[in-house]
Amino acid sequence: MKKILKSILLSISLFAAVLAAKAQATSPTILTSYFALKDALVADNSTEAQVKAKALLVGLINIPVDQQKNWKPYMDKLLIDSRHISESTEIDHQREYFASLSKNMLEAVKGLKLNITPVYAQYCPMKKATWLSESVEIKNPYYGRQMLTCGKVAESLNK
Repeated sequence: MKKILKSILLSISLFAAVLAAKAQATSPTILTSYFALKDALVADNSTEAQVKAKALLVGLINIPVDQQKNWKPYMDKLLIDSRHISESTEIDHQREYFASLSKNMLEAVKGLKLNITPVYAQYCPMKKATWLSESVEIKNPYYGRQMLTCGKVAESLNK
């Protein structure tokens, strides 16, 4: 009987560990997708931005059930923004929704403490909009090569 009980407890512990790992893996995946989208806009590549926005959208849609309650305050806005970007190849339209996506992603990162490494909120004074970056180096997604280094680090979000 003790062997069976130990086996059951071990199975439950392993299952709990897998669920915890899956929950922690979601946040970096969402941020990684966001950063890939930002990089596509920095490179003035609307086709790649569309693909990366679709990946972000899929990541958001597939947030595990046990995390959906936490994401609820942010989810609708993030889905709308990423869907608009994923449905367009017009870079100006993508950048317009990226500004909204970035604002909403910043709220989610702060509210859910999503980052496991530092994230930098960067600000473009020309666009009057913020974006998130994994680096302090300014690479402006709103103007791309036209004004690549326009902006400043507005806030550092530590893990």
